Amino acid sequence: MASTDTTAKHDLAGLEAGLDALDTAPAAERVSVGSILLSKIVPPLIAVVLVITVWQLAAASDLKPDYVLPGPADVWHSIAQMWLDGTLLGYIWTSLSRGALGFAVSVAIGTPLGLLVARVRPVRAAIGPILSGLQSLPSVAWVPAAIIWFGLTDATIYAVVLLGAVPSIANGLVAGVDQIPPLYLRAGRTIGATGINGIRHVLLPAALPGYLAGLKQGWAFSWRSLMAAELIANSPDLGTGLGQLMENFRTYSDMSGVLATIILILIVGIGIDLLFFSPLERRVLRSRGLLVKS
Repeated sequence: MASTDTTAKHDLAGLEAGLDALDTAPAAERVSVGSILLSKIVPPLIAVVLVITVWQLAAASDLKPDYVLPGPADVWHSIAQMWLDGTLLGYIWTSLSRGALGFAVSVAIGTPLGLLVARVRPVRAAIGPILSGLQSLPSVAWVPAAIIWFGLTDATIYAVVLLGAVPSIANGLVAGVDQIPPLYLRAGRTIGATGINGIRHVLLPAALPGYLAGLKQGWAFSWRSLMAAELIANSPDLGTGLGQLMENFRTYSDMSGVLATIILILIVGIGIDLLFFSPLERRVLRSRGLLVKS
């Protein structure tokens, strides 16, 4: 009996490894640092320089008054002043910590929900269209209702984040499961990969590309929902995140501060994608032979 269990575990491990290594591409040649800089770093820098140049030309041409369209130097001064005041990292951390916690809870809810919708037909028929509708609903639409339900508290902000992110994560997993070849599932059942073992060793590994795309989109929705909630649910008791900061600058008609906050929100969003989701996505795709280095 013990031998049979051991054999089944080895079969499951082998099947999982096989799913992860399908059509693995041959090892690529070592890429030089100079090539990486030319292909990865230089193009974004050129794009940023062009945007700043056009922005400066627009500000210098007096298309709008300075208080409506400040130049890049004025916006940089606003960011530098927040840094010198010691408040910049606090604003970023307030929003980033809320976004990370809200996203983690969204993953914990969206993953089992996605599995349920993907594998149980009556649930899919009942809930699937609702999830799609919720995903297309602008997150800002939930803010007034959440304020009425929870008041000006952190619960309002997290509720908006969850309502924005959970449908994307669940739908991403559903799409990933739908793209699994039926042969994989039949092979898993043949060697005893059913129930939790089937989900762990066959279903999730095979659905990982689609699931990861859902996670990436879920983070984007989390971040957007968070900014919408912070903009509207503004209270001293909530602390000051980037959304509240932008609303404060708007109140004082400080356009330099508004644009500075927009840039900070953009930088955080891009940074999370470049540091976490993009490397993870490349690793998963490369392990399946879906991404080959040139």
